[in-house]
Amino acid sequence: MDIIEEDEYLFTFHVLVFMDRVVKMERFVKSIFADFGRQQKGGGLRMFRTSEKHEELRAKVRAFAEEEVKPIAFMLDQNNEFPHEAIKKFGEMGFMGLPFPEKYGGAGLDVMNYAIAVEELARVDGGTGVILSAHVSLGCYPIYTYGTEEQKQKYLVPLAQGKKLGAFALTEPEAGSDAGGTQTTAVLQGDHYLLNGGKIFITNAPFADVYIVFAVTTPDIGTKGISAFIVEKGWDGFEFGDHYDKMGIRSSSTAELIFNDVKVPKENLLGREGDGFKIAMSTLDGGRIGIAAQALGIAQGAYEHALDYAKERVQFGKPIAFQQVISFKLADMYTKLRTSRFLVYSAADLKDSDLPYGLESAMAKQYVSDMGLEVVNEALQIFGGSGYLKGMEVERAYRDMKITTIYEGTNEIQKMVVASHIIGKMPKEYAVAKKRGPVTGTRKKLIFKDGSAKERVEQLVGSLKNDGYDFTVGIPADTPIYDAERVVSAGKGIGPVENMKLIEDLAYQAGAAIGSSRPVAENLKYVPLNRYVGMSGQKFKGNLYIACGISGAGQHLKGIKDAATIVAINKNANAPIFKNCDYGIVGDVNEILPILIKALDNGEAKKPAPPMKRVKRAQPFKLAPTESIYVCNGCGYEYDPAIGDEEGGVAPGTKYDKLPEEWICPVCGEEKQKFTLVGFVESRQ
Repeated sequence: MDIIEEDEYLFTFHVLVFMDRVVKMERFVKSIFADFGRQQKGGGLRMFRTSEKHEELRAKVRAFAEEEVKPIAFMLDQNNEFPHEAIKKFGEMGFMGLPFPEKYGGAGLDVMNYAIAVEELARVDGGTGVILSAHVSLGCYPIYTYGTEEQKQKYLVPLAQGKKLGAFALTEPEAGSDAGGTQTTAVLQGDHYLLNGGKIFITNAPFADVYIVFAVTTPDIGTKGISAFIVEKGWDGFEFGDHYDKMGIRSSSTAELIFNDVKVPKENLLGREGDGFKIAMSTLDGGRIGIAAQALGIAQGAYEHALDYAKERVQFGKPIAFQQVISFKLADMYTKLRTSRFLVYSAADLKDSDLPYGLESAMAKQYVSDMGLEVVNEALQIFGGSGYLKGMEVERAYRDMKITTIYEGTNEIQKMVVASHIIGKMPKEYAVAKKRGPVTGTRKKLIFKDGSAKERVEQLVGSLKNDGYDFTVGIPADTPIYDAERVVSAGKGIGPVENMKLIEDLAYQAGAAIGSSRPVAENLKYVPLNRYVGMSGQKFKGNLYIACGISGAGQHLKGIKDAATIVAINKNANAPIFKNCDYGIVGDVNEILPILIKALDNGEAKKPAPPMKRVKRAQPFKLAPTESIYVCNGCGYEYDPAIGDEEGGVAPGTKYDKLPEEWICPVCGEEKQKFTLVGFVESRQ
């Protein structure tokens, strides 16, 4: 190849990829030309120059995946089962700490080796690939980068040695792509923090031993008030909720975390207070390399299966691989895999070289997962009807691939990251921030937790009767949820199935139909599936909803948001349901329900309920005509007197000029004096 041809290739690379890395790319592309004549095993030119050591590791991991994971992949998927023995053996081989120094229990290799390992595991089973990715990128990396020496010795060493498994806990019902919605709190009390709240969609839970947990330590200042903690499984108050039944990556365990007054030692603070958001974002930058590698591996495996099938399947007198339409599909798939591998490996190379890689990891994660969907779709298409059958490897790859476009930042978020590198961040004067309210909208939130159980029940019943509820009438217990005026629902907190008798008795005395949370119907099977209430089940739009032993997962709350009145009974005072209810009793349902049943019993049979009339919901405080509207100069937050700032101690109905002088913006922390009068609003009805 002469100099002119080489310059043309260099120019093409410069135009297409990473314009802000021209010098590095120049060196990188020249290395490709120097290696241009070398062949990969099985034919084909190298797209990226990996070393012989990289390829040696690939061979080892591929052999492990083929021998230890592939034979059980089908059953892992069918049973939603975690590959305990395979992961244990993988750790014993020294592969669970690939990119970490040997002094911390790692293998002392580079990020490229780690990406290759994830790719090769995912090539056989996408779920097993993400177990390694979540452990290394999310569970170990924050400790390695931000931990003290003591934290590294105590936690990173056994994690990197594969003796323990790590996980990362950021996502909450109101904090997904936007971490600023974090509601889990950590309050310093002497020599420990008191952790309360919950996390959802946590990879490797409940089998992980060490969790990087993000919580608010300074309220009302947005992301600047978030801190990171190292939390161990088994601590008092740390429990696990549902193990999600997912569409794909079913060998990867994903569960809910529940924190109820968990004591976290001060020395388990990762970094400093307020560093949490920074730690989370930098961790996710690296984690996206792992997800891109996972997507690449899933796509590679699907492509290989499709290629083999196309060579074997004969139609019209020849293998379908030689039909032009199929050969073109294979050519496109192969090209997409090549370009994807370049993006993944170049992002890993930048991280290995201690150069900025956030832009490249975002591009890799977004492009490779989108490309992967296209490749597995074409792979299944090549298989035709056979590929659509449960148990086919391309069918499993099809399901496994989708999640790679969603977790560790949706692909829409990745495009925002890429765009921010190109055009910069939006100027503050254009930013608008609104404080989040409860999922179920404005609620009274009157929680009865003082006094005896009988006294708390009397307060609840009195409040409901004052609201106009007549408990001398009732509806059949099997009334469809969407037609029911009242529903009494059971959550997992109800305990064993015998306790459903309490739910039945309460439903009768409350004149209500019977409902449940999803786990009670789907997993415990206490009630038929058509009785569970939630965003993914039946929607309740009636008057009175009584949630018994239900913690308040986001999908459940969205299913009851139109209820006129929500009552919560739960022993966990920090359960999300209490932030989304009108009335609540903190207490054990097995103690409270018998008393409530007796309190609602008038000694007579229930009369048929008249046609449902809508009970008026709690409404925000009405504004006087022409209220002043003030907006924060720092972030655009609009102070609304109707809502106030309850977390900041400001009651609904408080006018701006009556705010305490020490009050600050609940979003960015700006002082009251930094707000600007922007106009007036008419009376709200």
